[in-house]
Amino acid sequence: MKKFLMLLLVISSITLAKDYKLFYLGGQSNMQGFGLVNELPDDLPDTYTKVRFFHGNWSNDDQAVDGKGMWDIVIPGHGYGAKYSSPLYILSDKFGPELGFANRITELMPDDNIAILKYAKGGTSLANHGSRWGTWAPDYNDSTGINQYDHFLAAVRNALSVKDIDGDGEEDRLIPAGIIWMQGESDAYKSETDAKAYKDNLKRMIDLIRAAFRFDDIPVVIGQIADSGNDPDDGKMMDHIETVWQAQFDFVKEDGAAAIVTETQNYNFMDNWHFDTTGQLDLGKRFAEEIFTLIKK
Repeated sequence: MKKFLMLLLVISSITLAKDYKLFYLGGQSNMQGFGLVNELPDDLPDTYTKVRFFHGNWSNDDQAVDGKGMWDIVIPGHGYGAKYSSPLYILSDKFGPELGFANRITELMPDDNIAILKYAKGGTSLANHGSRWGTWAPDYNDSTGINQYDHFLAAVRNALSVKDIDGDGEEDRLIPAGIIWMQGESDAYKSETDAKAYKDNLKRMIDLIRAAFRFDDIPVVIGQIADSGNDPDDGKMMDHIETVWQAQFDFVKEDGAAAIVTETQNYNFMDNWHFDTTGQLDLGKRFAEEIFTLIKK
């Protein structure tokens, strides 16, 4: 009888352990998020709190890897300026696409447990040395330097090293389900060379992110970059945006498991570069809808 009860306890513990569909959110400042928390609508659903969330600290190139964070629930305040300082997050007055994404993905996948890992840094390029704010290029400084790719990998290691992400005492399993990528403004800004190399650089980076999650065909959704039109000279903040646009569409066309969110062209900006509160919420929603469509395929 005692052995039977012990067996029931083992079976019960296995049943209680959860599988989580894991989504990675990465890129530059419009993924970090500049939506204003105090502008969030009063009737915004808070189903985002059902989603587990790991927000890895960003660091500059050539700084020691960090990527630290903790598994918590999604709440407003994880936009630009947020930071993890053990044992808690220091929240900012801003939020990113994670709110709209979490709300919509829980609607679309009500029977699944959802987890989000976010690592992004504003101003960063895919081109090697393409931006003074940092680069994701894996061959940075002859592959010996520390940059955004290294910080991303540190965030992945830190997030995946936690066995119980919901704190219920049972080991959970993270199952990579999708990559969400919002980036390209820096590559389109001034350098024609960087813009022309964007498609190859994007493919290489997505391949490396897929490899980090050990899932070669993991679905990918990218956000089409958009221009505020606020440049006083010619109205274009990004001189080579059309080249990067073409690269983004070509990447999606040639990749067997990718899609693009184009609604960004309709968003308002809060400054020269960043989507406003309404745009940030819609961006997350559109990301969720596109990744869900790819998952169904």
